[in-house]
Amino acid sequence: MARRQDKSRKSGYKGRNEAGSDGAYTPPAAIPDYLIRHATLRQLQVFETIVRLGSFTRAAEELFLTQPTVSMQIKKLTEVIDMPLFEHVGRNVEPTEAGMVLYKACREIFQSLSNLEMRISDLKGMKRGRLRLGAITTAKYFAPEILGEFSVHFPGIDVALKVTNRDSIIDRMRNNEDDLYIMGQAPADEEVVSLPIAPNPLVVMAPHDHPLVGEKNIPLERIVEEPFILREPGSGIRDATQRLFEARKLQPKVRMELGSNEAIKHAIVGGLGLSVLSLHTLTLEGTKGPVAILDVEGFPIMRQWYLVYPKGKELSLVTKAFLDFAVELEPRMRQRMKTMWPELEKILTPESAPAKDST
Repeated sequence: MARRQDKSRKSGYKGRNEAGSDGAYTPPAAIPDYLIRHATLRQLQVFETIVRLGSFTRAAEELFLTQPTVSMQIKKLTEVIDMPLFEHVGRNVEPTEAGMVLYKACREIFQSLSNLEMRISDLKGMKRGRLRLGAITTAKYFAPEILGEFSVHFPGIDVALKVTNRDSIIDRMRNNEDDLYIMGQAPADEEVVSLPIAPNPLVVMAPHDHPLVGEKNIPLERIVEEPFILREPGSGIRDATQRLFEARKLQPKVRMELGSNEAIKHAIVGGLGLSVLSLHTLTLEGTKGPVAILDVEGFPIMRQWYLVYPKGKELSLVTKAFLDFAVELEPRMRQRMKTMWPELEKILTPESAPAKDST
């Protein structure tokens, strides 16, 4: 009887344990047999979510599980690791040293699985996966627009947007909690890559019935006579505004500090003072609403929105797809800003388009 020939041998394929032409033996890959037998991906997912959100309750809500189920999963995982994974600090739960080691491993595992999922989808002719985006507060006025257009082109990709203040975004980046971050200024003390995706002009805003509305090239010396509303300390807008005044050795009359762009706009309409905000904050109501833009010497302060990620970070296929999409969208974002405020036409030209920036 003729011996049946193995198809893999016929095709020339050599298995992992089969000797190659040089006679060398390839041992099996190092597999964590104990963890594979006793831990589950669901347990790791629950653990990662608790660490990321800092709460058992919020993790249960995100994963659509009951809190007792979450607690049971963590109890089983703790028994497998045989070390405490969490400790209570006041009302919060914080990962222990062993917990942080496990958390970093979880992030790497899920990143690899995400890449695998997208590669398989590519082979099937589909685009699937998940994108986590962190954005500073002011970016909430345009980030959903970019994500919306991205979702139209890639309907199989789930997107998540976390909007918070600059300090929290930097902390999230250090902990590798998201894929990319939208910031107006990359942190100077971090090694990051930053790519410009949209202009971010800062303008002086006043109530529409303010006597300075309509005047041309208002001197800064005149502006500092008006009461001023500033963003909170640490805000990129506040820093840029103060640098401009300090360069002219001027000090604005600060009436109040507020941590919300919407609160500042309401304060402006209420006649509490002038303020400097991003033009993006007028996206919905436009420049003909209750808040007007003043033509002030030295303004607008031209800044950029950047997509930022740590240098050396391995980007997923989904993340790379979004990066390419957002960078290609930049000229259209510039045009939308000029349409909203035609005065930008004098400043934003094709020649002034920013180049890629890295820190």
